[in-house]
Parts: sequence; structure tokens; C-alpha cells
Amino acid sequence: MRAATCGPANQSMTEATVPMLDLREEYRLIAPEIDRAVQQVLASGRYILGEEVSAFEAEAAEYLKVKHAVGCASGTDALLLSLMALGIGPGDEVITTPFSFFATAAVISRLGAIPVFADIDPRTFNLSPHAAAELITPRTRAIIPVHLFGQPAELNALRELADRHGLFLVEDAAQAFGARWQGRPVGGWGDVAAFSFYPTKNLGAAGDGGLVTTNDDELARRIRILRQQGVSSSRYCHELMGVNSRLDEIQAAILRVKLAHLEDWNARRNQIAHRYTQVLQDLLGCQPPFVAPAATHIYHQYTLRTPYRDELREFLAVAGVETAIYYPLLLPDQPVYQRGGYPFRCGPLIEARRASREVLSLPIFPYLREEQVERVVTAITSFFRQKAAVDRQESVLTAANM
Repeated sequence: MRAATCGPANQSMTEATVPMLDLREEYRLIAPEIDRAVQQVLASGRYILGEEVSAFEAEAAEYLKVKHAVGCASGTDALLLSLMALGIGPGDEVITTPFSFFATAAVISRLGAIPVFADIDPRTFNLSPHAAAELITPRTRAIIPVHLFGQPAELNALRELADRHGLFLVEDAAQAFGARWQGRPVGGWGDVAAFSFYPTKNLGAAGDGGLVTTNDDELARRIRILRQQGVSSSRYCHELMGVNSRLDEIQAAILRVKLAHLEDWNARRNQIAHRYTQVLQDLLGCQPPFVAPAATHIYHQYTLRTPYRDELREFLAVAGVETAIYYPLLLPDQPVYQRGGYPFRCGPLIEARRASREVLSLPIFPYLREEQVERVVTAITSFFRQKAAVDRQESVLTAANM
């Protein structure tokens, strides 16, 4: 195993001319709507599981084309509640990706189950169905693909794989609210799906928040009970060993406002991504994001890959462009797993390890100004042109000394 090292992967945005994100600008653009929604909740005196949560759940379910949407306290809790509702527990194996945010694996371990890390598709960075298939054992209970950076995993292949082996399919859609596979929204392909409304997401709250979706009536019933300490019909009657994980009214009200803007915001992200790709695809040594033909990418992150990642990042920082690395350390290499307290299993992770050394995410958010976009592409073009010039000069010197 590679030595576990943790260091800062993200730059400070205090001096960046082009920041990774600017939530203050988002608020400024829709402040009257947000303020009005929040004031209505405060005036109502109903702050937990009231009309705003119910309304948001209904609107989210309609948008995602699913039967049930259940609000909860965070994206991590959405994953945890999903696995709890499915009965995942000690000794069970759950196949997932090593190239994701820590919560994807942490919820498996928290339940006493065993994360099994399969390699990724080098083009999409998502879980490889072929790699996942090779790791299925009699102890496997579920597969958790992550729709990484806003692009759906190969849902047809993963759904077929899960069905063939009698496994649950759990979509980690934390970064993909609004993404589609074959024109159909993510969130309804699996037995259950988990979304995050962390403020940086395409659809983000003003704090933590999450959502679980399913088309299964019984799973929805269990998730609603589990999110509220296992309480079912009677307030002090606890049917299941649940948790306290409720989406509050203020966050639901804010999310309802933002949901109405989401399609326009995602369309703007795609415009920016198109401009980046238009320039990057012609640069030697730089690979823009690949978009699967069946996918509607919402670009939660615009993530390129290059063997010169660290040099490029340093160059962009000097140019005033903030960047981020998602993710510099694979999940099985995290110290908490390397110390040996939580069991896990791995297949060969050749592509995931290579990606962790080469990925770099650029600023992409709906209110990024055109001049900021051009500043990014100009800086990247300058870097690779300089790199090419240096390489040519070194080739000439090498040939001369032969």
C-alpha cells in the first residue's frame, strides 16, 4: 500500500482573482427570494418537518422522476440511512469506488460492513462495472457507484450486474442532482439513492442537508422512520433503531427557491465547460473531461487530467486562478483504514491511483464571469505552450549531444 499522507489539497481563495466558488454572489442574485422564504419559516414557528420539507420532498421527487424523496440532515446521512434501510450490517461486503469523498466508504464501515474498492474507468473516473464484477463474493450485498463530479456512472451495466447477482444498487448522487443517464435523472436507477445539499453543490443549502430517493414504498417507509430515531406512528414508540437526521424547514425553504433556478444554473455550467474543453482539447499533455454518450453531465466539478498537474496548479496560482484536487488520496489509503481498525478489501487500483496523481479541478460555477473564464483558459494555454517550448528545446539539446 502507498504510505498514507494527508496534506492541503485546496488553495486559499482569499487572493484568487478567479475563485473556485463564490457563494456570496449566488446569494446576492437571489437574495429577495431567499430572504422572503426564510422569513416565512421564522414567522410560522414550525422549524422541523413542516410544510416546507414536505413541499420540497414532493418537488424534488417530481424533478427526479422518483416515487419517494425523503429529506435528511446531510449527504452522509442520506447514504447511511440508505444502507440502514437495506439492512446492511456487520460482515456484509459493499463494492464501491476508491476515488471519492470519504463518506462513501465511511458509512459502510460505520455499520460494521466491509468496503470493497474496485478500480475506476480512466475516462469518466467512475466505478468500472467490469472491475466491480471481478470482486463479487457470496458476502457481497450491495454496489455503490458514485456519480463523480456530476457525471453518472454506467447505470445500465451496474443495474444489470446488481440484478444478475441479487445485489442492491445504491447511487451516491451527492454531486449529481440534475444529472441524467439516457435522458433519465439519476436517483431512480438504484434501489435507493443519496443526494447532498452541502453549500458547494449545484443545488446547495445554507448549511448541511441531504435527500434519499427510492421507488420502493417499504424502503421509503423505513427511511422516514429511521431519520427520526426510529419513531413510526406514535411519538414515543420506537419501531427501529434510528438516528436523528431531519432536514429542517429553513434549509428546505432555501432549497425550494434554488431548485427553480437549477436548470438555468446547470446550463451555464455546461457553457463554461464547453469553453474550457474547446481550448484544452488542443493542448498537448492536457486531457479535458470525457462525457459518456449516454450522460448529461452537470459539471459539479470540471476536472482535467495532466501528468504536469502540480506544475500547472502552481502556475495557475501565480496567475490568480484557484484550483482544487479531488481526490489526492484514495479511500483505502486514508490513515483510518491504514491503521487497521476497519477491514476493507481492494482489487487492483491502477487507474484510480493514476487519476489521483493527475486530476485538477478548475473554477466552474454559474456566476463565473466571461472575463474570468477567459483568464483561466489564457493561463492554461500559456502554461502548456511554455511547456512545449521547453520540451522542444530539450529535444534539440539532446540531439546535439548525441
